[in-house]
Amino acid sequence: MLGAKPLLFVVGLAISCSYIVQFATAHSTDPSEVNALRAIRLNLIDPFGNLNSWRSGDPCTSNWTGIICESTTNDTYLHVHELLLLNYNLSGALAPELGLLSRLKILDFMWNNISGSIPKEIGSIKSLKLILLNGNQLSGSLPEEIGFLPNLNRIQIDENQISGTIPKSFANLKSLRSICDHMNNNSLSGQIPPELSGLSSALHLLLDNNNLSGYLPPELSQMPSLHILSIGNCSLQELYQIPECNTSTYLPVRIQVSVFAVVRGEKL
Repeated sequence: MLGAKPLLFVVGLAISCSYIVQFATAHSTDPSEVNALRAIRLNLIDPFGNLNSWRSGDPCTSNWTGIICESTTNDTYLHVHELLLLNYNLSGALAPELGLLSRLKILDFMWNNISGSIPKEIGSIKSLKLILLNGNQLSGSLPEEIGFLPNLNRIQIDENQISGTIPKSFANLKSLRSICDHMNNNSLSGQIPPELSGLSSALHLLLDNNNLSGYLPPELSQMPSLHILSIGNCSLQELYQIPECNTSTYLPVRIQVSVFAVVRGEKL
């Protein structure tokens, strides 16, 4: 028993040293991610040279604009965890190679002039937590694949030109924290999927200023965490499918016809 403590100390020291050595040797970005970033850059137009740092060096160790990296314990590379390119006057398109950033947690292209569609390949980034694409000129439909991202807790695509229906797969976005779906000010059409009522942690569901039609699913009134449901300037019928009441079955909600916003527990 007397020799147990020194042995434990040696084992613990070996593990610590192994982690330190591994961290120290993570001195370059994963090559597949470097290639992905170069493809992403080629698809963007950068009139003010905000991405000039992307022309040379290593993305993680040369401080490329908007790139935040971390090391992991299961390989010797640095990995891109955040891509933060908001408000850089960028235009062009989003490259499908975004899907190769397999460790990405935050994808932020807010307030640029990017056009084209949202690449379905984004749906392969299982680590993704935030998709922030609002304030661009994106068009086309929403990829079904986004609805299968297990860690996504916020998606903002408002202020674009996105069309088509809301994918039913979005009902799978049951984050452990909160989901704020900002899909307003687009050209989305069709019926609001009743399946969205399964988003038990959703706080905001902003769908106003679209071309949505059909009825307002009464199931939405049973979303336990929902604070704001905004559906103004659409073509929905039967707007009072979500009743104003104080029973245990429905949340106390109120719809103001001029705004069509449902605010939980508040009068508009």
